[in-house]
Amino acid sequence: MGSVGPSEFEFLRELVRRDSSIVIAPEDAYLAESRLARLTQSEGFASVQHLLQTLRRVGPLDLRRKVLDAMTNNETWFFRDASAFAGLRKFVLPELVEKRRREKRLTIWSAACSTGQEPYSVAMLVRQYFREIADWDIQILGTDICNTALEKAKAGIYSQLEVNRGLPAQMLVSMFERKELNWKLRDEIRRMVTFRLINLAALWSGFAQADIVLLRNVLIYFDEHTKRTILRRIRNYLRPDGYLLLGCAETVLGLAEAEFERVEIDKTSWYRRRA
Repeated sequence: MGSVGPSEFEFLRELVRRDSSIVIAPEDAYLAESRLARLTQSEGFASVQHLLQTLRRVGPLDLRRKVLDAMTNNETWFFRDASAFAGLRKFVLPELVEKRRREKRLTIWSAACSTGQEPYSVAMLVRQYFREIADWDIQILGTDICNTALEKAKAGIYSQLEVNRGLPAQMLVSMFERKELNWKLRDEIRRMVTFRLINLAALWSGFAQADIVLLRNVLIYFDEHTKRTILRRIRNYLRPDGYLLLGCAETVLGLAEAEFERVEIDKTSWYRRRA
């Protein structure tokens, strides 16, 4: 378990569960310690154990927020899961564009957007392949629980390594510009996406109903009760003919079969609201 004692690790597990509903497995003490190592150094603590002991005694809100950010998994990349984006481009978006021709409005919600690659991938896909809806009201919303990740997403600046992960070379050339050693999304793409701090496991409101909800690779971090609660609430924010996409390892089976039905599109499981 390294320098973190059992008591401090249990405190960390409870803190994260209470503030975010994310469940840290009992066997993940080493992973937790490694994620907090950089924060420990930047905040001037002698060890991770010292950081957690201080948080336990005093509990300053800014440190609490930084610990929660550090414990959030922000792994993501552009156009993650090629078959999912192929289905979005070839089937889901064309169908919804046809249905929305009179209102000329589309709303797409990336519900665990991390550092922004997912909603920006959607924006680039819309810009490149659906030029006929350029004058529509296209709302792309990215939400996440990690404030640090959202600040990076808003800036739209990515390293060479990050743009090398999944981003087609043609899109890099046409939709980014050099910024020293990094790449910055052009303003017309960044303006297509808005970001908002949201804890999916807490109460949230103020959303318009979405045509598409991307809820990928986040349910796996919650217990079953929280998964059910989130899926039921997502259903209420999804338009009756809209689509929900989960991660490859996620499903509504045993959780929300009464709320959603599965639709296979281009070898990927999408979900529609049941009547």
